[in-house]
Amino acid sequence: MSFLRSLVHMLWMGITVIPYTLLILLVRVCGGSPAARWTIARAWLKLSVDSAGWFCGVKYRVQGMELLPTDPQQGVVLLCKHQSTYETFLMPAIMPRALAYVFKKELLSIPFFGWSIGSLDMIHIDRKHGSRAFHKVVEQGKRLLAQGIWVIMFPEGTRVARGEVGEYKTGATRLAIMTGVPVVPIAVTSAKCWPRKSFVKTPGVVDVSIGPMIPSAGRKHEELMEEVQAWIEGEMRRLDPAAYPAALPDRSSTPAA
Repeated sequence: MSFLRSLVHMLWMGITVIPYTLLILLVRVCGGSPAARWTIARAWLKLSVDSAGWFCGVKYRVQGMELLPTDPQQGVVLLCKHQSTYETFLMPAIMPRALAYVFKKELLSIPFFGWSIGSLDMIHIDRKHGSRAFHKVVEQGKRLLAQGIWVIMFPEGTRVARGEVGEYKTGATRLAIMTGVPVVPIAVTSAKCWPRKSFVKTPGVVDVSIGPMIPSAGRKHEELMEEVQAWIEGEMRRLDPAAYPAALPDRSSTPAA
């Protein structure tokens, strides 16, 4: 049953992405603003999230929204745990501002979906270019953050399995420090319902926890990322304790028999 429900959801997404993409492309050709294109794209992303609930029983609950800045000119870099495709759709659907993802350029070649994100004001990079790619992230990031658009990045770089910890790379904290904006850590337990590399989705609740803003001024990018990682991984263990092995008891002080 879960397979059939997942298949219906996939077909629904495949069908609905076509008219939304065509509308985005039409608005772009007609000179529509990036904000107008974002509104259309966000509507499809929210539809995809909602339909995961309708067809597959995947719901979500969010805590910490009150910790997000309310100043429309305040830019932030969102640093999100990455366990599945779900959060890439969910974050734009729940955030109060337009988001700009940093993503690999290969995604642009995906029919309709890639054409859509290529028409949005986001940052696509060629990872093979190394420092040149990061220079583009900083250049584009400064422009977007100055407009009040929030940049969102997955510091682990790729999806990780439930209960695992990927390597937290410092590109996102370097961007925050160089642009002078705070970072916001986000924990997401999406793999409970939509595991990475899995077609089948199972009913359940995905918890999203938004952490407090962490200023970047005067920080070093390594120690700032260490603080982000500590918060995210600590929160993951709180939200999804079943995914993490219990700590072994400390026997160093146990007296010998």
